[in-house]
Amino acid sequence: MKYFYLLGILGIILFSCSSKKAEPADLVFTNGIVYTVNEANPTAEAVAVKGGLILAVGTTAEISEHIGDQTEVIDLQGKTMTPGLIESHAHLMGIGYNKLELDLMYVKTYDELVEKVAEAVAKAKPGDWITGRGWHQDKWIEKPEKMVKGFQTNDKLNEVSADNPVYLSHASGHASFTNAKALELAGISNLKGERPGEVEGGEIILDELGNPTGVLTERASGLVARLIPETTPEKDEQALTLALQELVEKGITSFHDAGSGQEVIDLVQKFKNEGKLTVRQYIMLTGRQPELLEEWYKKGPMIDSSDHMLTVRSIKLNCDGALGPRGAWLLEDYTDRPGHRGHETLPMSVVTEVSERALPLGFQVCAHAIGDRANQEILDRYEAALAKNPNATDHRFRIEHAQHIHPDDIPRFGELGVIAAMQAIHLSSDRPWAIDRLGEKRIIDGAYVWQKLMKTGAVVTNGTDAPVEPVDPLPSFYASVTRKTLQGMPEGGYEADQKMTRAEALKSYTLDGAFAEFEEDFKGSIEVGKAADFTIYDKDIMQVAEEEILTTKVMMTVVAGKVVFSKQ
Repeated sequence: MKYFYLLGILGIILFSCSSKKAEPADLVFTNGIVYTVNEANPTAEAVAVKGGLILAVGTTAEISEHIGDQTEVIDLQGKTMTPGLIESHAHLMGIGYNKLELDLMYVKTYDELVEKVAEAVAKAKPGDWITGRGWHQDKWIEKPEKMVKGFQTNDKLNEVSADNPVYLSHASGHASFTNAKALELAGISNLKGERPGEVEGGEIILDELGNPTGVLTERASGLVARLIPETTPEKDEQALTLALQELVEKGITSFHDAGSGQEVIDLVQKFKNEGKLTVRQYIMLTGRQPELLEEWYKKGPMIDSSDHMLTVRSIKLNCDGALGPRGAWLLEDYTDRPGHRGHETLPMSVVTEVSERALPLGFQVCAHAIGDRANQEILDRYEAALAKNPNATDHRFRIEHAQHIHPDDIPRFGELGVIAAMQAIHLSSDRPWAIDRLGEKRIIDGAYVWQKLMKTGAVVTNGTDAPVEPVDPLPSFYASVTRKTLQGMPEGGYEADQKMTRAEALKSYTLDGAFAEFEEDFKGSIEVGKAADFTIYDKDIMQVAEEEILTTKVMMTVVAGKVVFSKQ
């Protein structure tokens, strides 16, 4: 009798367990190819979401248990899902303003650039400024007849815009191209003298007679840029709206803004308060405004631990130029310009001061360095600051770009725990002509060395530096795994031993990006309890042929469990 009684109790327990319903989800994705970036559970078919967080990950059958009366179900129909993509270095307002001004990113010749300026002049009033960005003389399919120090001259620009000052930023943001009217307003004319054209941290490019050619590199650009009328609040809002739309269309759910002032932080906060902020923002304070840093030193970092939509806890320092305009700061001369080693665009004493002040206050330092001299100098100053603050064990200091590093300095990234915030797309765009700047040995030994850095234990993140390049992550993912140009050259890729695997490339765009902003416990992988941030594609980027990566489309972007973009 006792036996049957116990059997009955056991049956009741088993029945109650089997009939217990799984917690209903707000949103369920089924029938997909899910790459989780979670080593313990690397792939799945379905995901359940509740309250903006991941409730469950598993097979379609398992996750279907979480479908309740109010659950929205999205059938992925075999599409691919990854964690939401994290752009680890770009310029938020630059992306928006690139859409409001002349976009010169796809210009193929100098004549085409002049045509675009002429069209803008025809629509402008006399005296109005013509501004734009994106030209790159080394990417033009043909060079102008007259070149000075590797750059075009403004003769044709002057012909089409005599009364309108013109200011066109180089794709890198490290040079500008201006017309005679703009130079006249800036008081720049014939500059014959002892050190012609030299400006602290930059250069006014002059012809053989000492006349400015219209090209200004690095800090020299500020001589003209400061004259451009300030923007309006309405235009700023329009630019931010356009930038956010571009990000969600490209599958980006989090964005590291590489250096902004208080006005941008306030505008992003306004969008957040109004429910218009569709992409998580990690904003670096610009080091170009010492008074801004002083204000933030007093109040400390702003870490958003509630909805994780807006955090300010890092400082961006611009320490050298770019390879394109020969502004990157090198240890040895440029191969194609003997006697020239680029520019230190920020005194290294400032890197020391900011690093030492930031550490005890909980601020991260993110220093732009492209040339090997700049990388070495910054690592030296980081190392000294860390030695003075031995308790700062989780600093996550970063070097932005880390494009060209002396071989002796590569191991220091891992040893010091410095993050290499790199942009793989720069390999595709720059490598064909960068060898002219650095020569073969420097390229092979220390340029775009992703594997060498990762083998030191360093975290390598990914991005585009938009609007230097289009913000689309897929070309950068392609560059990461092929080391080819976007035209598929050369066969096998440049310095192929430095390719990332597809798993490494995806991690560099997700979990590593989250780590670089201290958020790896909240996002960056598809795991229970983490943010429901997803990117969904029409092709399996982890399996398709290399060339198909570039034709893959983002079909849906999800942030905090909300669909912020869906391709119809």
